[in-house]
Amino acid sequence: MTLTRQQIQTAYLDACRAEIDALKPGNVHRFADGHRMSADQFLQSAAVSAPWICETQAPVGRRILGAVTATRESVGTNTNLGILLLCAPLAKAAADATTDFHRALRRTLEHMDADDARDVFAAIRLANPGGLDAVEDQDVSREPTVSLMEAMGMAADRDMIARQYTTGFADIFAGGLSAWQAATDRGENGMWPTVFVYLHFLSTFPDSHVGRKFGGELACAIRSEAETIRRKVADEPSLSGREAVLLDFDRRLKDRGINPGTSADLTVATLFVRSIKSGLHNHDLNA
Repeated sequence: MTLTRQQIQTAYLDACRAEIDALKPGNVHRFADGHRMSADQFLQSAAVSAPWICETQAPVGRRILGAVTATRESVGTNTNLGILLLCAPLAKAAADATTDFHRALRRTLEHMDADDARDVFAAIRLANPGGLDAVEDQDVSREPTVSLMEAMGMAADRDMIARQYTTGFADIFAGGLSAWQAATDRGENGMWPTVFVYLHFLSTFPDSHVGRKFGGELACAIRSEAETIRRKVADEPSLSGREAVLLDFDRRLKDRGINPGTSADLTVATLFVRSIKSGLHNHDLNA
């Protein structure tokens, strides 16, 4: 049994909402806005992008371009490019999957072509993400001459989102889902499994968005600090104490203009994958 478009859209919206509801240091969330953006803008972005991300007949590139266009028209800024780049192929694969979602995703990635690349490059230009440097080959300021997978492969060593395309989203299916499962296995509930997924990504990899804007050295320093924060939060028995630790880190990052946006994007994708896998096996998403 495959999932319906409405079930996939519900999973996407739930993932976006859960990510905003979680206290993710450095990002926008319901506890604190930041970087001249608000939680409401992110929720609005999710609402207007969802029909495009889950457009049944559209290829991946067209979904991304349509969703970015709808977001810019609605909120006027780039709130969700990374989320869209990750969730569009996931949504397409979810519509084609029966039980083996990961296999369907790999098939989706293999079938992307030059048209997908052109649409994605146009979407990136429209979103105009911060810290995007020019590169010698297949720069997004020009029309691509290769497939989307080839273009992502050229960027995979410097960008965690591009890396997911080339690895079959391995960091999400392995690391992200494992972090979620470990948190729930030890009794975490509410926003806390999502927090620990975010802290997993932030403490495991130098955040690509931080690296683009501030350089690799600072991105590595934030990764190291996030590991310390992750351990503190895991060891803190009081929920208010946990929140205090995270809010202090949140303020220190935002005071410096540091937004680990890629870690947040990977978190949304992990939540989306978790819901899709659960729906395929348990049929428990809203019809």
